[in-house]
Amino acid sequence: MNRLSIEDRAKVVNCLIEGCSLRSTVRLTGVAKKTVSRILVEVGEACAAFHDKIMRNLPCKVVQVDEVWSFTYCKEANIPEHLQGQDGIGDTWTWIAIDADSKLIPSWHVGLRDLNAACNFIHDLKSRLASRVQLTSDGFAPYLVAVEDAFGADIDYAMLVKLYGRETGKAETRYSPPVCIGARRRKKIGNPDRNLVSTSFVERQNLTLRMTNRRFTRLTNAFSKKLENHKHMMAIYAMNYNFARIHQTLRVTPAMEAGITNHVWSINEIVELLEPEQMKVSE
Repeated sequence: MNRLSIEDRAKVVNCLIEGCSLRSTVRLTGVAKKTVSRILVEVGEACAAFHDKIMRNLPCKVVQVDEVWSFTYCKEANIPEHLQGQDGIGDTWTWIAIDADSKLIPSWHVGLRDLNAACNFIHDLKSRLASRVQLTSDGFAPYLVAVEDAFGADIDYAMLVKLYGRETGKAETRYSPPVCIGARRRKKIGNPDRNLVSTSFVERQNLTLRMTNRRFTRLTNAFSKKLENHKHMMAIYAMNYNFARIHQTLRVTPAMEAGITNHVWSINEIVELLEPEQMKVSE
């Protein structure tokens, strides 16, 4: 049994973080495809476990939430008849939260876009916060039910409902969203500050996610073929974003800004989250 060094594993993880496919990672690093897949799974699990442990009692004050669409195996409309109703195939939504001050991602959830997923996501977010926060979401109705169930009255919650113009129907704008012609701030629970009712930061985070995590890139064949791998890559992305990627505005990482760590993590440190027995990999 051969052992990959931490440096070699870090090269693999760095390629995945930079948007390389499994096969291009094999070509760039010389590591076998089976080993690259195994590193994706093991590091993803380690990152998810570390996130679950460290993201507690967070000092967030203003939080924004949103959902990002992608798909696994195939698009919802193209699911073969013999796979209809099977879990992990079709539309896949990543629910994500961001702290407006530190730009930290305190919570995310990968699943469907329904009430059950909304409740799982909001309850997980609630469990990680140290005190009362102001929360903003879009106008998706399940949010209200989920927030009331998780927080009760101990939150200042508002929805930002955007208004869109009619689509022109021109071929050249088919992949462009309708023009946003306005937005309405709707207070739902507590007394949210109207000036802080916004989803701008989380929507900008959605762009960063699509640009950085190759599995979210539109109009390509880079989509996830397995839901488990989609979740593992999301965990690695969040770990890198929170701890190892310097935010251009903050000039530090979000985790440093939030007081969770005192330095910029290297990819080697992320790999070192693995247990010693997991450092053995056969090629």
